[in-house]
Amino acid sequence: MNQRVVVFCLRGLLPVGVGAFVVAIGLLLSEGGRSPHLVAAVFAFAYLLWILAEARITVRQPSQTAAENSTLLPYALSRTGTAVAAVLWPLPWDRWSPWLVVPIAVSAGAVALRLVAIRTLGRFYSHHVVRYPDHTIVSTGPYRYVRHPAYTGMLLANAGFVAFFLNPLSVVLLVALCACVTWRILVEEQVLWVVPGYPEYASGRARLIPGVW
Repeated sequence: MNQRVVVFCLRGLLPVGVGAFVVAIGLLLSEGGRSPHLVAAVFAFAYLLWILAEARITVRQPSQTAAENSTLLPYALSRTGTAVAAVLWPLPWDRWSPWLVVPIAVSAGAVALRLVAIRTLGRFYSHHVVRYPDHTIVSTGPYRYVRHPAYTGMLLANAGFVAFFLNPLSVVLLVALCACVTWRILVEEQVLWVVPGYPEYASGRARLIPGVW
């Protein structure tokens, strides 16, 4: 798919996702501040801030021509769909439980991991699969332990979010998101494999979770 078309679609998808979250937060607050609805509204608002924080990267036209674009739109659709399906479904909890802190903590820690990974990768980070002429291997920070810590953080953050707003549709879409990320990583690595030093870097590190994959 043409790179400009992909960017155009992403720019259209962003306000849809943001609008769905605004509606969901309003519905949660309309419950009159009952716990856990108020906590759910705060959690959804925090997730929305994360979406907006990454928005400039999501909709930015890369300066370098993308090596491939086939995986980006399915990835974006499954990621947005997972979150929207979670937050728009009626909340399954009718009372507060200390156990609800667990998915919130997992999600918050995972977002922190993702932001650190993005910052560590610096100008080489993009939502497009891009190989720069001066591309070098980054093996500091979380990249010491896994090859794709930004994806690890994103998946764990969404898993925590889905666990809190638990419903069947969001679980199915989370599985679809995991499949899209797996496909995307395999495609990315085909592009990165010709970068000097990447095969050696990859041979000693898992893709997402040490000891798993």
